[in-house]
Parts: sequence; structure tokens; C-alpha cells
Amino acid sequence: MGRHHPPRQKHSPVTTSSLRIIAGEWRGRRLEFAATDGLRPTPDRVRETLFNWLQPFLSGARCLDLFAGSGALGLEALSRGAVSTTFVDREPLSCRALQSNLQKLKADNAEVIQASVLDWLQQRITDLEPRYDLVFMDPPYRQDLIRPCCELLEQHNLLADNAIIYVETESELSERVVPEHWREHRSKQSGQVSYRLYIREAPAGEST
Repeated sequence: MGRHHPPRQKHSPVTTSSLRIIAGEWRGRRLEFAATDGLRPTPDRVRETLFNWLQPFLSGARCLDLFAGSGALGLEALSRGAVSTTFVDREPLSCRALQSNLQKLKADNAEVIQASVLDWLQQRITDLEPRYDLVFMDPPYRQDLIRPCCELLEQHNLLADNAIIYVETESELSERVVPEHWREHRSKQSGQVSYRLYIREAPAGEST
């Protein structure tokens, strides 16, 4: 009688999708990422509009990509002249794909952190961390994550003077969820998505 072999465990294949870098050093490069549940990369047309808005601010910018997912926003910023990007996402598959793509691009000016965004922000040491010039915030919809992220960025002094902050939300969110001293610079709606660009101005009583 033949030897009995235990049945092999079946592993669900990882579904992948791809994104295209629109412009800059890596223009036209296509990169694969893990298509995890709930991941919705910023569409090309929205990215194109956003980076037209951002062009004057990108050169030499230190970037923070929160809820990074595919990393489309932080990668595009690097391609267009940002000096560095820190990617933060809690999903292991997304982080591994991002690491792989950074290696393919030979990008040594980026780091990928696998963590809950709120936990990671909470653990920053006030006044002793890098201050970011440009922050991308595209969290899962309808989970009220924008407001606490903004509060933690401010509490831990993680934003440079006149920092630029991109916020993407569900279109039905009408209330203001960012600090009063963040001035809305540009905004637009595309289908079910609203996206806004803010410039952080010094709050009352803060010296610049």
C-alpha cells in the first residue's frame, strides 16, 4: 500500500493589480501591488490633477504617505523630485509589494512601515521626529480617521511650517474635519470621491 500523504493546504492566490507612474524620473513605469480588500488606489485622473496642484511644492519635499496602500501617491512624489517618502500601512501584503517596488526602482530614499497609522502617529516623540513638508491622507472611508490623524500630526509637531496636506474622503462627508488653521488651497470632486489640498498656516500663538 502506498504511503499516505496528508492533503496539501490550499493557499488563496494573491490577486495583483498595477499602477502607472505618470511623470518624473520613473514616468511610464508600471508596478504591481497586492489588491487587498478595500484597497482603492487614487485613480490616474485624480493623481494627475493632484500633482499638477503639487508641482510647485515637490522639489526637495519630505513626504509622509499615510494609509499608503499601493503607494501610488508617495511613489509619484518621489518620481517628481521629493527628497524622501515614509509609507505607513497596516496591511502586510501592501507593505511587501511596496518594498519590492522600491527595490525595482532602486529608490533608497524611502521607508515602509507596517503599522496602524493611528498607533504609529501616537508613538511619535513630540519635537524629536522629522517634520514633513507634504502629507498624503487617503484612509478607508466612513471610519472617521481623518480627524484623529490631523490631531496627532499637530500634537507631535510632525508638520513643517507651511506643510501641504492632501486629504481624500467620501464625497458625502461635508463637515470640516481638519484644523481651522489648515487653509484649503484646492478642492475637487470626482464621482464618489472628494479630494482637497490644505496648506498649514501657523495657529494663533505659534511663532514661525
